[in-house]
Amino acid sequence: MSPLQKKFLNLKKERNAVVLAHNYQPKEIQEVADYVGDSLGLSYEAQKAKGDCILFCGVHFMAETAKIVNPEKKVLMPDLNAGCSLADSCPAEELRAYLEKHPGLYVVSYVNCTAAVKAQSDVICTSGNAEKIVRRVPEGREILFLPDRNLGDWVMQKTGRKMRLWDGDCYVHMEFTAASIDRIRREHPEAQVVAHPECTRAVRALADEVCSTEKMVTYCRDSSARSFVVVTEEGMLHRLRREMPDREFIAGPTDRCACGECQYMKMNTLEKAFGALEKMSPELVLSPEVIQRARAPIQRMLEWSLK
Repeated sequence: MSPLQKKFLNLKKERNAVVLAHNYQPKEIQEVADYVGDSLGLSYEAQKAKGDCILFCGVHFMAETAKIVNPEKKVLMPDLNAGCSLADSCPAEELRAYLEKHPGLYVVSYVNCTAAVKAQSDVICTSGNAEKIVRRVPEGREILFLPDRNLGDWVMQKTGRKMRLWDGDCYVHMEFTAASIDRIRREHPEAQVVAHPECTRAVRALADEVCSTEKMVTYCRDSSARSFVVVTEEGMLHRLRREMPDREFIAGPTDRCACGECQYMKMNTLEKAFGALEKMSPELVLSPEVIQRARAPIQRMLEWSLK
C-alpha cells in the first residue's frame, strides 16, 4: 500500500466517509474503497450508506444516483467533470421534446443517464438487471429504451420484446470490433470471451458470455476455464485479478490499442479523491425537485430487482 493510500484511509476514518468506487476506477482507488462494484451494486450500497458523507469515485451520473437515493448525505466526487459519453447522448430537453411528440411511451432508462432524464422515466435499469426490468413492464405498453441502443438491442434479443431504442452508445464499448475480438480469440483459443452488453451485436456474437461487470466476476469464478478475454473497460481487469489471482485475464483489444480505457473514469485519481475528502469538496448538488422525481423510478428498479 502506498503512503498516499495510507493517508487516504486515515482521512476516510476521520471524516467517517463511505467510499464507493465503480469497477472501472483506477486500481489505486479500488484498493481503498469500501465497496467496488457495478451500477446496481453501487445503488444499493449508496442507499444503505451509514457514514457522514459519500465519496463517489465514478462518473457524474453515478454520483447523482447516490444523491437521489440518499438525499440527506453529502456526496463528493474527486472530479465533477468526470462525465459520460452515453449520458451525454440523451439530453433531457431532447427526451422531453420526443415524449411530447410520442405520448404514452413507457420509458425504461439505463442508469447511464442524467438525473434530469431519470426524472422523466418510468423505471431505471442497469446492465445487470435490464432483462428482468423489461420483463416486468406491462405487456400493453410500448417501451422507449434509452440511452444505449446496444444494451437495448441485447435486451430485445433476450426478451423478444420490441422496443424503441434511443440512438446512444458508449464510445469505449463501440471501439471493440468483431475483427479485434476475432483476432484475440485466435491468439488465445483456450480463453473464454466475456463481453459487456454495451458492445455491438457483432462483438456480442463472438462472446462466450455477455453480462454486466458484476456478473463477469461470478461467471469467471464459477467457470472451469483458467483464462478469459474481458471485453469492457480495462479497469475491470484489476478487480478480477485481485479476486482471482490464479486465473489469467486478458484485456479485450480494440482496433487501435490493446485495451479499452474510459477517459472519463480515469479523470478520477487517488490524489483528487484525497483532496475531495480533505476539502469536503467538490460536492454533487441536485435540486429537491429533481431528487423527488428521479427517486421513484430508481426505487422501482431496486424493488423489481429483488423480486
